Amino acid sequence: MSNENEELILTPEGLEELKAELEELKTVKRKELAERLKVAISYGDLKENSEYHSAKDDQAFMETRILQLEKTLTKARVVRSMDASTISVGSFVKLNDMEFKEIVEYRIVSPAEADVQNNKVSYESPLGKELIGKAVGDVVSVTAPMGVIKYEVLEIRTS
Repeated sequence: MSNENEELILTPEGLEELKAELEELKTVKRKELAERLKVAISYGDLKENSEYHSAKDDQAFMETRILQLEKTLTKARVVRSMDASTISVGSFVKLNDMEFKEIVEYRIVSPAEADVQNNKVSYESPLGKELIGKAVGDVVSVTAPMGVIKYEVLEIRTS
């Protein structure tokens, strides 16, 4: 994100996923780590206690993630894609990879929700930027490490 105060656009599902992760970290994971630390401390000599240092590292990582999630949630604005005439955050899109003659489907989401393995593409990614505002029949060109990839928009859905 370019601006520290910039709002973050999330889908309703993305907001719920982030809230659930935050709740899990604050309740279950904090308790688990506290127990790990207690056990590690009981081993004595903290200088050479690898269990203790590992638990402390995990705790630092977790607390950083909690702060990150809290900050994200304060800047979040939920959008619901209502219009299937053009692509927006939340849209499901079916594309034709014109070079490989392959049909691919993606959902356009926020950077916090992006998950390429589950076909969730950020609106800030090269593909996402090209797709926002496009309609069925439009062709977009995306520069990738392997060259320019052209996609034709075949379908836009809101769910």
